[in-house]
Amino acid sequence: MRNDRNDTLNPRKPRRVILVTGTKLKVYACITMLFYTIGATIVQNGLIHVNHYTSEELSQALSENADLMVLSGWASVFQLIGGLAVPVFAFLLVEGFVHTSSVRNYLLRLLAFAVISEIPYDLAMNGVLWDTGSQNSLFTLAVCLVMLYSLRLLEQRPGIAWKLFQLLVVLAAALWCSLLHLNCGLCMVLICAIFYKLYDRKGVRLLLGCAVSVMYVTGPFSGYLLWNYCGDRGWDKNKYIFYAFYPLHLLVLGVIARMMGA
Repeated sequence: MRNDRNDTLNPRKPRRVILVTGTKLKVYACITMLFYTIGATIVQNGLIHVNHYTSEELSQALSENADLMVLSGWASVFQLIGGLAVPVFAFLLVEGFVHTSSVRNYLLRLLAFAVISEIPYDLAMNGVLWDTGSQNSLFTLAVCLVMLYSLRLLEQRPGIAWKLFQLLVVLAAALWCSLLHLNCGLCMVLICAIFYKLYDRKGVRLLLGCAVSVMYVTGPFSGYLLWNYCGDRGWDKNKYIFYAFYPLHLLVLGVIARMMGA
């Protein structure tokens, strides 16, 4: 009698694995970050006008207006999507640090775009051209890069005392982020430190790094893409496009929110 079962006639097909390049990670991070910015600028500032309320007034307005409550829900959804970008940016920074030919040029590039992005960031997030209450995420990445470079220098010195200094460097970076009111500061510092110190232990570093990213709720869900990173930097000839995306998207959305009366 003929056996028609395919599983006995054909060999089992290998499981398909998604190969993720550095370019794919950058595109993914930019798209998820875009959702976060839309939620903060268009929905919260442009439609809900959260800057016009105190916290008590906003709570009362949401309880009395169903439309505002729905908009607030959408803003929360967009923020959750934006949380997916946090561990990816930390991962890309560590990969960039490990493979860069010049940490100095890398740092100067981050600082240059951080300065360029500050006014668009304040316009988008706070509706003003200058606000010292919070600084944009590129400053956070610059602090993390200095931390990584310091950790590399300390690793070259043997002894338990220097290992303790490495811990102090991480704490100092977190403190600077807090004092300067840098966006995503504490979470980014911790993830970058974990990704770097456990660089040769892929499973452990992703598990711990993504566990820390739970501070942004959805961050751990990006772990699948990071696990499948193939080590290929991808399309890197025009990397400045990704740098320029940050201030440009903040500026465009900030202007739109401003026109909506934020």
